[in-house]
Amino acid sequence: MESTNTNPSLKQTFNLLKYTFVIVPVVAGADKFTNLLTHWEQYINPSIASLLPFSGPVFMMIVGFIEIIAGVIVLKKAEIGGYIVAAWLTVIALTLLIGFNYADVAVRDLVMAVSAFAMARISKIVA
Repeated sequence: MESTNTNPSLKQTFNLLKYTFVIVPVVAGADKFTNLLTHWEQYINPSIASLLPFSGPVFMMIVGFIEIIAGVIVLKKAEIGGYIVAAWLTVIALTLLIGFNYADVAVRDLVMAVSAFAMARISKIVA
């Protein structure tokens, strides 16, 4: 239930973050099936890829499905979804950093993880 004393700009900030963390995971997740935005398989850490019981493309489709579900959870339950997205992005960043591959993407994902965490915390105030 929304508080009547909520600062309107805080509510706007929350909504901006919320819909960002609905749209971005859903679009990135769906793209794991089409590779229109990028070839996602290139981001799999080679040491992790060798441990997988299936191919890289299948792994990325599983990742895409998880990301779509995470975006839907943010839409329905922003606090829980925000923590899920923050954890997910942190894990992705750490796997990229293990081999020091795509450090720029890892840093971006960590910044987005902090933003998702902040959105989850703000949701307690405004939602």
